[in-house]
Amino acid sequence: MRYMNLPLSPAMMRSILKHIACLFPSRNLPASLRLRENSSASLYLFALFLLLSSCNKNQTPLEADISIPVSVEDVGTRSIEKFISATGTVYPTQEVELKAELQGDYHLLRNPRTGKTFVLGDFVEKGTPIINIEDNEYRNGIKLESQKLNLELAEQTLEKQKSLYEKGGVSQVDLKNAEVNFVNARYAYESALIQLAKMKVNAPFSGFIVDLPHNTRGIKVATGASLLKMMNYSQLFLEVSFPEKELGVIREDLLVRITNYTLPDDTIFGKITAISPAIDPETRTFKSALALDNGKLVFRPGMFVKAELVIARKDSVVVIPKDIILAKQRGNTVYIVERNAAVERIIETGLENDYEVEVVKGLAPNERLVVRGFETLTNHSKVTIIQ
Repeated sequence: MRYMNLPLSPAMMRSILKHIACLFPSRNLPASLRLRENSSASLYLFALFLLLSSCNKNQTPLEADISIPVSVEDVGTRSIEKFISATGTVYPTQEVELKAELQGDYHLLRNPRTGKTFVLGDFVEKGTPIINIEDNEYRNGIKLESQKLNLELAEQTLEKQKSLYEKGGVSQVDLKNAEVNFVNARYAYESALIQLAKMKVNAPFSGFIVDLPHNTRGIKVATGASLLKMMNYSQLFLEVSFPEKELGVIREDLLVRITNYTLPDDTIFGKITAISPAIDPETRTFKSALALDNGKLVFRPGMFVKAELVIARKDSVVVIPKDIILAKQRGNTVYIVERNAAVERIIETGLENDYEVEVVKGLAPNERLVVRGFETLTNHSKVTIIQ
């Protein structure tokens, strides 16, 4: 073999030989590769040999086994709902603030359910007396006993006049006068009862005491003073606003599901009772009123809640988490695992909500769907399944 003479000066050859000697002593070389300073062809071959040897030692296979850890779930079928969400504050359907209707001495009564004086948070049955306002001057001014006696006398006189009229003993005018006196006496007595009732504060409905200002027993309270507040929140109502685009979708027969972030495991249900036909020009929304069943008293008045109106539902369909779908040029993509490799699947979707989506094409039940670790996958990537 003839070697091409390289244009290397003696100084360059000596420098190269010096560095090569440090890496690969010449005594360890085959005789055919031992170098001489005047052999530029041999130097060239030897340098090439070292380069190839170095590359072979440090080369990493291009197809090294790199396994990506992923978590999988078996594809299954279940129900899925499409819903519209809104938020708002719930209020009780019955709420009242009771005030003193007259001036008098304050007396807080005992709760017959507990045997103790009423306190904040007590449940009270409808009609139960809670507070007395005592004023003897006011009581005497009502003259209840006198009004009762006048009513009894007027009733007796009317009965006597009726009997006499039937026998011809009195005129019709006398009978009518007796009837007028009886009616006036009855009104006077009923008015006295109403005036007397103002001295006693009774529960207008069954509910809870939610505010009970402290007043010392026997202290005089003024007319109009706030005495207590009550609420019945076994039924709640909620006003929410929906986007203008949903006006044709919202109906009064839709199921409403109510949740609160502090009570993640408790849900109550309700229905739409009214829908405003008007659109707010500033927010582009319309109002709806919802009635909620809170019979177990799980939710409290004033809570900020989330309302979900179910507008569509499908049963026994393939449903997957919405956040594992990758939007690619070819379409919506997910990965399944087959023989320890990720396989790309292009899917077609149907019904969806904020969290899940129905898959109408591209996945079959019992396939192993990648739900974590899918972000860096490519088609046929090797994977390791982890919990």
